[in-house]
Amino acid sequence: MLEFLRNMFSMQRNRNERGASAVEYGLLVGGIAALIVVLVFALGNNVTGLFKDTCTKVAAGSTTDSASTACP
Repeated sequence: MLEFLRNMFSMQRNRNERGASAVEYGLLVGGIAALIVVLVFALGNNVTGLFKDTCTKVAAGSTTDSASTACP
């Protein structure tokens, strides 16, 4: 019985530490997600422009008519 109580108390201490680690990892993931959102809004127009330019150049170099209508 004494061994059971020791195990229960040691599990409770470990569980508290795991909970703190989970909160820290959650904050880290939240920070990374916020950074990704900021980068998408900051660089979104530039990346869209690059894709449109590339699409236009590919369509201009193509000899078929269907490829030229692929660019929006």
